[in-house]
Amino acid sequence: MDYGKTLNLPKTDFPMRANLPEREVEFLKFWEEIDIYRKVQEKNRGRQKFILHDGPPYANGHIHLGHVLNKVLKDIVVKYHSMAGYDAPYVPGWDTHGLPIEQQAIKAFGINRHEINPVEFRNKCKEFALGFVDIQREEFKRLGVRGEWDKPYLTLMPHYEARQIGVFGEMAKKGYIYKGLKPVYWCATCETALAEAEVEYGDKKSASIYVRFPVRNGRGVLPEEDAYLVIWTTTPWTLPANVAISLHPEYKYVLIKAGKEKYLVAEELKDSFLKNAGIESSEVIGEFKGSELELVECGHPFVDRVSLVIMGEHVTLDQGTGCVHTAPGHGMEDFVVCKQYNLPVISPVNAKGVFTEEGGIFAGQFYLDANNSVLEELDRRGHLMSHSTILHQYPHCWRCKKSVFFRATEQWFASIDGFRQSALDEIRTVRWIPGWGEERIYNMVANRGDWCISRQRSWGVPIPIFYCKDCGKELINDETIRHLQGLFRQNGSDVWFARPAQDLLPQDIKCGCGCGEFTKETDIMDVWFDSGTSHFGVLDEQSVWPDLCWPADLYLEGSDQHRGWFNSSLSTSVAVSGRAPYRAVLTHGFVVDEQGRKQSKSLGNVVDPAKVIKQMGADILRLWVSSADYRSDLAASPSILKQLTEAYRKIRNTCRFLLGNLYDFNPAADKVDFDQLLEIDRWAMLRLQKLVQKVTGSYQDYEYHVVYHAIHGFCTIDMSSLYLDIIKDRLYTMPAGSKERRAAQTVMYEILSALVRLLVPVLTFTTEEIWRHMPGDRDGLASVQLADMPEAVEEYIDDELDQKWERLLAVRGEVTKVLESARRDKVIGNSLEAAVELYTGKELRGFLEPMAGDLPAIFIVSGVTLAGLGDAPAGAQANDTIPELVISVRPAGGSKCERCWMYHEGVGADAEHKTLCPRCAGVMKEI
Repeated sequence: MDYGKTLNLPKTDFPMRANLPEREVEFLKFWEEIDIYRKVQEKNRGRQKFILHDGPPYANGHIHLGHVLNKVLKDIVVKYHSMAGYDAPYVPGWDTHGLPIEQQAIKAFGINRHEINPVEFRNKCKEFALGFVDIQREEFKRLGVRGEWDKPYLTLMPHYEARQIGVFGEMAKKGYIYKGLKPVYWCATCETALAEAEVEYGDKKSASIYVRFPVRNGRGVLPEEDAYLVIWTTTPWTLPANVAISLHPEYKYVLIKAGKEKYLVAEELKDSFLKNAGIESSEVIGEFKGSELELVECGHPFVDRVSLVIMGEHVTLDQGTGCVHTAPGHGMEDFVVCKQYNLPVISPVNAKGVFTEEGGIFAGQFYLDANNSVLEELDRRGHLMSHSTILHQYPHCWRCKKSVFFRATEQWFASIDGFRQSALDEIRTVRWIPGWGEERIYNMVANRGDWCISRQRSWGVPIPIFYCKDCGKELINDETIRHLQGLFRQNGSDVWFARPAQDLLPQDIKCGCGCGEFTKETDIMDVWFDSGTSHFGVLDEQSVWPDLCWPADLYLEGSDQHRGWFNSSLSTSVAVSGRAPYRAVLTHGFVVDEQGRKQSKSLGNVVDPAKVIKQMGADILRLWVSSADYRSDLAASPSILKQLTEAYRKIRNTCRFLLGNLYDFNPAADKVDFDQLLEIDRWAMLRLQKLVQKVTGSYQDYEYHVVYHAIHGFCTIDMSSLYLDIIKDRLYTMPAGSKERRAAQTVMYEILSALVRLLVPVLTFTTEEIWRHMPGDRDGLASVQLADMPEAVEEYIDDELDQKWERLLAVRGEVTKVLESARRDKVIGNSLEAAVELYTGKELRGFLEPMAGDLPAIFIVSGVTLAGLGDAPAGAQANDTIPELVISVRPAGGSKCERCWMYHEGVGADAEHKTLCPRCAGVMKEI
């Protein structure tokens, strides 16, 4: 007789191999066919809202691993909340204006932006942006991200642009918008002003020079013959714009005589100056407090101009001489201190970074190239005292990565001082995840200068201001903004560039001077103003997205957005409404390689998500996102992803085993009541409840790495290594309809039902496949995404039972170690060939004896005997973990049962089934 045919062996069409890439595509089609996003929204309509507002990525290229991290984290958040009883809509968005789009469009279409008509140029930028919106949309969907993909928000949408200029108008009405001459970060490559958020710092080699300025009028304090103030600078090219030398009023300065010449420097920096200047012999001939030297006049080293000595609190003793070269046209601190002395602002460099005629002998030179020319002129005139190079941190453009400089130009600004305190107060009302984000953004807002919001480009939303042709006064009011909003909603912001000023204004409008003719502003708004108004332009536009509401429950982006989108959103929101646009803000780190290096093509360490999806499937990337603590940088490499593939396989195989053993289980008819379960079954149920508590709590607290480790540990330890291993004998050998087997199946069904739902936010594709193969009607739900998160059943949690089994499994662990040793020594083959003898103390024996009949199944051996410690034979193994336990393993007596493979003295006792043990013979009689 073939006893294999009489065993309850697993039967399932849940595939052995994952074949993820191919199967994932099938599920994407399925979700699209049933419109899964709409079904989830319909199911949750009327429930408490949870709004995650999407920070818009730039539509200027294919997605990278940073996009994967960000979008999958958002999808985990939304899917969890939609399964946990919230109405959690998700409207994805794209940033479609600004330099990132312009630069890529110029490259793609071969455009010379200075020669093309602005409207035509804008159309090209729009075409490029919309093309990549479509590309990225499909790439995000391929990751399994669920959202309202057929109606995302784009910052170029006419109604969005209309709302944006409305926010600008409100800020202007409150007096927060002004135009002023100030030094701003300027990128000569991009030919535009930059905001602080658009500047990155990186290493740069610069000249390090000491320059002397001759004293012309010592005001009775300093000598005028052969006397000099010495400055130190790393930007020689800014010297043509020098109008002053700043000293700290409280520092002590010394006059040093070296030969015939006399040099003034700060006392604390005297020695470093002498060393760098190569002066070996000198003496101090005078000491002064900085304030005593105010208004001393020096001559500029190569321009016929006075360089006035002024006082400045910004002067430090970190390096240099304590006498600071001051050029208000090229530095914010310089600008502020010179304004106090009514000194002229000289800024002789144009938008392309080229010296103008105001630059004198350097006219026509690119500002960085002029460094050498300035050094040559200083040296020719004998004022260059020292020249070397240093490597230091220097500001660079966030987009083109070229170095930037301060350039004084007229720009439009938002006055942060107007609402700074309100913004700081609102920061304290927001939940910041992780907590250090609160102080980071608080300090940024507390110390932030005014926001430069104008850009000298074409692709963006125009600054909606007109100028009177006669008196030049600005025109912006409720009437002009409302009129423009109507035009923008109908035509988009292109209308500003396509029509003359008169066609953009309400009829018969006039300036206060009586003039009725106007020109229009040519600058556009900072792209951070675009995205920074999205909370109004999206969340507060219920006519377009009726499921949304303001403010957002959560913003989720990279940690760099404390100075970017989080900051600009806070500014516009507080300025207009007095409130923060979000209740909580979550930040994640960046993607690095295994050595912690930034991923870059030049290093060859970039992990391409498209290739990973093609080879391994999107669920592997999703598992990667959940596996590490996102609050720090996340490492990614082929080897890391390979390890995660192994972890994925363990989780999948656990589910596969559960499914395989539920092939004949009908939940409606075969479930066993909890109080009828075996003790080990109740233990498995309590472990499940604790898993549900931990995982749902971790989802709620945004602790996704805890979710991953809890589920992975449950599958590999609680299930595969313990419970499922122990109940295999019961599953395969007991009668199919027996209470014992149905009890095990009941528990397995409950475990699988909970596990598949707990995993939905992470393993979106795999859980859909598991759901399809689950027995029963699955509550009539077409997709597992329509199911609710499981809830722990408190009455199933029995701490006393948990402690009992924790102790029992500790004994099992020690037995397993001895069995492994016996297997290595060829005493036994597999564990069923063994009989185990436990020699214990009285208390431990009293604990084990009530379960003596179950111990062979728990240890997966053919027999277990209990005896006292004093009966332990020589060679039995004691252990340090459980001192009152000694273990001995020997080959089991009797013969091997052909059905259950256990060894038993009674094999052959049944005349009808001579190769079976008494238990299996009895089962066969029932079949």
